[in-house]
Amino acid sequence: MAQVTFSPPFTAPSDVASQLREAGYAVLSPADVARWVGCDLSALMALNGDWATLPPDDFLKDGGRYRRRRHACFVVQGGQLQQAPHRAHWQPVEYNALHGGMERWFAPMEVATVAQPVWQQLLAALAGVSDAVFAPSEAPVPWFIEAHQFRIDTTDGIGRPTPEGAHRDGVDLVAVFLVGREGVKGGETRVFEAAGPSGQRFTLTEPWSLLLLDDARMIHESTPIQPLAEGGYRDTLVVTCRRGNFQGADVVGQPPEA
Repeated sequence: MAQVTFSPPFTAPSDVASQLREAGYAVLSPADVARWVGCDLSALMALNGDWATLPPDDFLKDGGRYRRRRHACFVVQGGQLQQAPHRAHWQPVEYNALHGGMERWFAPMEVATVAQPVWQQLLAALAGVSDAVFAPSEAPVPWFIEAHQFRIDTTDGIGRPTPEGAHRDGVDLVAVFLVGREGVKGGETRVFEAAGPSGQRFTLTEPWSLLLLDDARMIHESTPIQPLAEGGYRDTLVVTCRRGNFQGADVVGQPPEA
């Protein structure tokens, strides 16, 4: 049976902020992501090697072994980027029924990666659109940013990009970059209004295409992937921007001993 896919509804870089305000989401093609960030697409593609060496996610509560992951935190204000000390990723159960309420200490992102100029440009672009959409009448506010590198593989036959199901993240902006996919089917992106009837479904297939979401307005998920060839996988970079503080900033904990 043929696999049916829907093409993404791409937005022009100049229309990203207005599309987010009006529709609650925006989708950019790889070439337009590079224009929007202010870099060459080759500079973004040069980051891809990290995904081949991500360590396992040891916190999957569904018993799966299909997810690999790294994590890092930053604060951006007025175009100035500072990496925050490594911390646990934490979400309340209201936003993540499967993994909420847990301190999840993932391996940190590679030092060389976060030092790349293109990485800093990427985070500055996300903080800039967050300023424009969520705080347009204020002086630049600090954005508390969490970055997650994911590889979902099909070693056990199926991989689940969003094992928690359709959800919100409890932030202001969610950015989902498709970094690459190889030898898989599925992985359809679905976005729905949290308080309305509208929704979209499409499949990101091109490396460094991007979905941006107003998290308060939109619910999102990605469908499971299945192998078309041995070793199939889907790589993504998920970056969230939040005002006020990191989620779980008042949760006191210590990283596990190495």
